[in-house]
Amino acid sequence: MRELSLHILDALQNSLEAGASKVTLTIEEDLRADRLTITITDNGRGMDAETVQKALDPFFTTRQTRHVGLGLPLFAAAAQRCNGELTIESEPGRGTTVRATFQHSHIDRAPLGDMRSTLLSFLLSGRPVDLHYVHRVDGHQFEFDTAEMRAELGEVPLSHPVVREWLSEFIAEGERELVAHSGTATNSGRTESAR
Repeated sequence: MRELSLHILDALQNSLEAGASKVTLTIEEDLRADRLTITITDNGRGMDAETVQKALDPFFTTRQTRHVGLGLPLFAAAAQRCNGELTIESEPGRGTTVRATFQHSHIDRAPLGDMRSTLLSFLLSGRPVDLHYVHRVDGHQFEFDTAEMRAELGEVPLSHPVVREWLSEFIAEGERELVAHSGTATNSGRTESAR
């Protein structure tokens, strides 16, 4: 995949398929240490040790919507190409944590990509799930929690056209400000921002 945001979206969809009602997505860009860490934690069904072992096999999937499980194996391969790794921690009934690490400056590291579209695709999926999103770049942070948003909105859903438009602008602005404050650049020197 040409953008890491697509790997993230696939992992978020795995959380939905596992019945998660709460997902935390943390993106940590530590430029001094030259590390990018992406962590997705959910409170879904979780997996036993045998299933965790199989999760990186491209011919294994628990999803009903497809017959191969290329998402996590491709994410793992992307991390390994960039002097990183992908780990999975899971426990039945407790949920799953997927963590991918990358050398931030590695020439083969794909750009983070369009996080606004990734987050909106997940949030507007129609499933009853909350997302706590944290994106840090060297001490600067953009964060939101949809549980807090829903409490403020009451009966108005995130999919309401006015709320959806506000959410889109809020995410785009948050990502832009994070980039502006941190001066984040991709491995090719282009500045990353939400589209």
